[in-house]
Amino acid sequence: MTVILDGKKVSSKILSIVKERVEKLSITPHLVVILVGDNPASRIYVNNKKKTAEEVGIKSTVIEFGVNVTEEELLSKIEELNNDKSVTGILVQLPLPEHIDKNKVIEAISPQKDVDGFHPLNVGKLAVGIEPYFYPATPQGIIMLLDEYNIGIEGKHAVVIGRSNIVGKPMSQMLLKRNATVTTCHSYTPNLDEIIKTADIVVSAVGKKIVRCKMVKKNSVVIDVGIYKGADGKLTGDVDFDFVSPSCEFITPVPGGVGPMTIASLMYNSSKVY
Repeated sequence: MTVILDGKKVSSKILSIVKERVEKLSITPHLVVILVGDNPASRIYVNNKKKTAEEVGIKSTVIEFGVNVTEEELLSKIEELNNDKSVTGILVQLPLPEHIDKNKVIEAISPQKDVDGFHPLNVGKLAVGIEPYFYPATPQGIIMLLDEYNIGIEGKHAVVIGRSNIVGKPMSQMLLKRNATVTTCHSYTPNLDEIIKTADIVVSAVGKKIVRCKMVKKNSVVIDVGIYKGADGKLTGDVDFDFVSPSCEFITPVPGGVGPMTIASLMYNSSKVY
């Protein structure tokens, strides 16, 4: 019988742990989120982060800029926040307008306040096997979910579909860190179906329906990071859940799987004070 990995349930447990951690700190963590423009989806994400942060005792401030803000103005504000000792975490909501270089913005954030785990120093530490100040939230949330269900990683063959800096690449690195054998696939990978069939653990993060019926081996673990609206208007992911789930031992739903774990993981990061 297939086990549905309940991200909502596990995230609630993690948030309870975060709240207890925050209560024991000598200072209140302060997360500052910068929102540029008025992208409706970004605004929803930012509001959810602020609401969750406040629920676990983390002070949360949202700084909003208009879509025409200059790169210089944005970088100046980040530098100001870096120097503000009362601010313990900084997050710039992506995507940014085209006239702003997101890499410059990410690099401008202090690695010790980079709760997204995107700064090159944190990414580099992860790549060479040194503990970073912060792990990226989504991959870290996935690892937490696997651990909560006592799903072994060591010695397993993990196939990661997607090579983004936000999910795919750090996910591969974190699985390697846990002694999995990792294959990273992407849009140019030939014979993707055959590779997926060899996987003990599949993590798909490409934003389109790519894992379909008979593509996974029996008793595998399938993690669906994708979330978008299907043709019928309902939320769906990268995995054809109804057809794939009978072949799995464990699988995440969409919604209710990786999404809540990402928020919980971000709050876990935001409760760290350096």
